[in-house]
Amino acid sequence: MQVFTFDFHPRYRYLLLPWGVKPDNSFVAMTDDEQFHAKFGRWEIKTPLSNLSGYQRSGDYKWYKAIGIRGSWADHGLTFGSTTKQGVCVTFDEPVKAFLPGMPHHPGLTVTVENADGLVAALQKAGVSG
Repeated sequence: MQVFTFDFHPRYRYLLLPWGVKPDNSFVAMTDDEQFHAKFGRWEIKTPLSNLSGYQRSGDYKWYKAIGIRGSWADHGLTFGSTTKQGVCVTFDEPVKAFLPGMPHHPGLTVTVENADGLVAALQKAGVSG
């Protein structure tokens, strides 16, 4: 199993505490049983690696668009954000279950992990194209 920790910027860490999001309960994993698992406090996304259709690096976000658990009404993507510096958006063949009732399922998830290069390498090794 490969585990990637979130990059918790000190400036924004306190904003995430009321939602129970901390470094010790937030990660992205590519598991031995072929699952993609992202956990951000009590929020989780799990899907088979075979459901991953692509990825894209991004970064230098505005804090109010990146920090926390964010759902986009424009493209229905989801963000688990702990820094404004960098992230990786993973897209899905079949959208994953919504984190809030009434929201559409999500076609993608952006995660702000410390080792974005490592996550990209793991995605490539799993056959996911960028």
